[in-house]
Amino acid sequence: MLTGAALTTVVTLGLRAHQEAPPAPRSPGPASPAATGAAAAPERPGSRGLPARSGAGERVVYSLGRDRVWLVDARGGVRRAFRVVPGAVDPAPGRYAVTSRSLRGVGADGTPIEHVVRFADVRGVVVGFSAPRDGAPAAGGPAPGTGGIRASGPDGLAMWDFAALGTRVVVVG
Repeated sequence: MLTGAALTTVVTLGLRAHQEAPPAPRSPGPASPAATGAAAAPERPGSRGLPARSGAGERVVYSLGRDRVWLVDARGGVRRAFRVVPGAVDPAPGRYAVTSRSLRGVGADGTPIEHVVRFADVRGVVVGFSAPRDGAPAAGGPAPGTGGIRASGPDGLAMWDFAALGTRVVVVG
């Protein structure tokens, strides 16, 4: 029963965040073949509660405590902010960089995923952002021993478009 209530809450919050967040602007670097359309205007810097002391410049900020991600441009403006469903294995707070990307794959839990952006390895468990394929919700509890941080399809595509190889990822508590 608690799993059902948690799932409902995560899906509701994800839909609400998706409705509030504009599409991410296009950035140089690899892009999904499915990614088309015009870019939206950036949000105000610091909007949507960007954590203090999360660095400066272009970066992805991931809050472990809030299960939230911010895509931040070079001037400190939040391009997009959204909720995520964390994996079972969390990276330690600190600075990382995107080390690899895959357009499609299968998560360690067997879920077909897309827009995979990896940035850490915790005791042999790869940690990265992804979205379930075919529009499945980014909800549910993490399978033990997995490091997949799941976003909705549109948020996963925004991450893919924003976070090229080498993009800084700042993890905060």
